[in-house]
Amino acid sequence: MAKKPPNPVAADLIAQLDRKLAPLGHIATRRMFSGYGAYLDGVVFALILRGRLWLRVDDATRPDFVKAGMKPFAYTQTRSGKVIRVESYYECPAAVLGDGAKLRRWVKEARRASAERNKKKPAKRKPADGL
Repeated sequence: MAKKPPNPVAADLIAQLDRKLAPLGHIATRRMFSGYGAYLDGVVFALILRGRLWLRVDDATRPDFVKAGMKPFAYTQTRSGKVIRVESYYECPAAVLGDGAKLRRWVKEARRASAERNKKKPAKRKPADGL
């Protein structure tokens, strides 16, 4: 079965990331939810959803996003109508997205935040043989 191509807005954003982040290495994207996950060296550092780039944040980087007036990713649950805020991903400021050097710095921090978060996750338990 052929992969569904990204919508034009997502495709343009992915192409921008590919160009601007080339000095960091290959950026891979994979379908995730209703958009894409962006990976650097196998670590997800961003989401591409609704035509926007949402970078992974942690306590060290969140203040930079807040200072730039950015908000966390949020969506509304279909059944309950409840708004869910995903505090670990904030929208990338337009000024950062437009400047390759700034974008690379912010992406390095997003990748670091994601990698550190992954280290803190407890390992999934595997069932013992024969159980």
